[in-house]
Amino acid sequence: MATKKHRSKNPLEVHGALWLSAGGASLAGHGRIELLRAVAEHGSITQAAKAFGMSYKAAWDAIDTMNQRASQPVVERAVGGKGGGATRLTAFGQRLIARYGQVHAVHQRFLGLIEQGAMDLDQEFSLLKVLNMKTSARNQWLGTVTAVRAGAVNDDIEVALPGGQRLAATVTRASTEALALRTQMAVIVLIKSSAVMLAVDLAGARVSARNRIAGEVVSVTPGAVNAEVVLRADGDLEVVAVVPQGAVAELGLAPGAEATALIKASDVILAVVS
Repeated sequence: MATKKHRSKNPLEVHGALWLSAGGASLAGHGRIELLRAVAEHGSITQAAKAFGMSYKAAWDAIDTMNQRASQPVVERAVGGKGGGATRLTAFGQRLIARYGQVHAVHQRFLGLIEQGAMDLDQEFSLLKVLNMKTSARNQWLGTVTAVRAGAVNDDIEVALPGGQRLAATVTRASTEALALRTQMAVIVLIKSSAVMLAVDLAGARVSARNRIAGEVVSVTPGAVNAEVVLRADGDLEVVAVVPQGAVAELGLAPGAEATALIKASDVILAVVS
């Protein structure tokens, strides 16, 4: 009896090539940069072509194309000396190789972050994980600006979160201009855990904090003085708050309990990816 063959479950991978262009035309990629490295090492297009495993014509055509398309020549002929001269990189060509190497390293790291944080189709995509942001703010969410209301000194920014929550942030006019905040723009919301207040039984209550996020307590981590409380709201949005130990007992904060996170608009920090 024939057995059914199962398709191997190989993880998804991300690949990408870095290519430079000038004036909309292709200038250089990994291969051409390596050719320039070979020219720098051997001082000859002929020897560089041999070391690179390509014909002299192909190597010359590639270098001539780069010389024509770049803002400055990348390779030049040095007249005189033993042997009648040589081919060498210009100062611009040397800087181009160095800068390409730096950008290539960042490009490879970014591809690795995408592969680690985005290609598991069983998990929600998180841009924050891809960006690998590290800040002291425990609450980091990706949102979309839904309104920008200008004031005399401060502006009122409304941000929609993936779970459907709406947050109000108060920022200076200078910050609005510096971040170029506008509607439909993606922003990163940062809130320190110490700026999050927790409350229970708020029905009919009036509070000065403009932002309210209702949810369920999923964990309480006690400390010597304060406790870390994690609240899960709609859309699996997690809010981290640091509250005094006495407040944990007084409010009955325990896994499964309902609570509301209160956040002042002035405590909401906005950031953008430039």
